[in-house]
Amino acid sequence: MSEGQKAGDLLDAVVDLADESDQVSIRDMVETIGHRGFGPLIFVPALVVVSPLGGIPGVPTLFALVIALIACQILVGRGHIWLPDPVGARSVDNEKLRNSAHKARPVAHWMDKWMGRRLDTLTGKTARTLAAVAVVGLCILVPPLELIPFAALGPMLAVAVIGLALTAHDGGLMLLGLCGATVALITGVNMLISI
Repeated sequence: MSEGQKAGDLLDAVVDLADESDQVSIRDMVETIGHRGFGPLIFVPALVVVSPLGGIPGVPTLFALVIALIACQILVGRGHIWLPDPVGARSVDNEKLRNSAHKARPVAHWMDKWMGRRLDTLTGKTARTLAAVAVVGLCILVPPLELIPFAALGPMLAVAVIGLALTAHDGGLMLLGLCGATVALITGVNMLISI
């Protein structure tokens, strides 16, 4: 990955933010990592959901809403992220956020060794649009899937991979993320139908 766009750097930024106050608002998180681009704004919240913090009822839905808002803004070509006040003001306990970041750190450092800028056409404008559509679709599935324990992890893992691909400009990872998104969408819909 290019300098400043490593998964480990993003987690470090989240830990630094958690060290600053007892509660970390969604708006604080977006402002801290938002200058790095849209990829980190998708990757970090999705990573929070696939961490132990995602087991808290309501957390997957909250972060899915944030990610969907960001993905919609990618689709309309906005250069700056806007969040409605009720969403931006929601907060997470700093200790839980810090613990989640620390638990994800070994995986992030492993990913940093293997991810890099390749297959640029798969992270270009058309691919970003397709990725944003996939992310919105996956986020729509999360609230009803929260009724099934840990079912929201599949869609959010695919979202995290797509966010990391955008962050690293890694077309190979984007291909993997879009394939994962297809599987997660099909699996999620089938789970909801069978309830």
